[in-house]
Amino acid sequence: MERILKTWLLLAMTLTMVACGNDAQQAADEMLRQAEQRFERKDYQGALAAIDSLRRIYPSAIEARKKAITLKQNIALKQAQEDLALTDSALQAVNSDYEYQRSKVEKDKAELRVTKEELDMLARTKMKRDSLQVRFDVQCAKIKYIHRKQKEGW
Repeated sequence: MERILKTWLLLAMTLTMVACGNDAQQAADEMLRQAEQRFERKDYQGALAAIDSLRRIYPSAIEARKKAITLKQNIALKQAQEDLALTDSALQAVNSDYEYQRSKVEKDKAELRVTKEELDMLARTKMKRDSLQVRFDVQCAKIKYIHRKQKEGW
């Protein structure tokens, strides 16, 4: 709902600027500037909505659209980097928990007093660890891909 409201507000502001005599390129540049400001405030969804609006409303504003593509890449990169940092923190915590549980289960096995609950908890923790590891690996690959595409002039 908030995203729709922001998009309509952005659209209304843009149409007002066009009605006041600004040409399409100036209006597209203003929309791009607003998207950049949202990116700087870490309002990634708002920035993406502004870029999408720019692309739909001003298909002939080539320079603004080129800059918007670069901004969109930067947004994707920033989102992936932030998600990677959060995933890394969670992965470290779960790894620590898993190692503690694993050593406890091994000790209890050696003493023939391991319980089903301990084994189940260890299995669940391992699944969580593996899931976070996959997410971590995917984010790393995504970041590498974006960097490679940026170097290629994507």
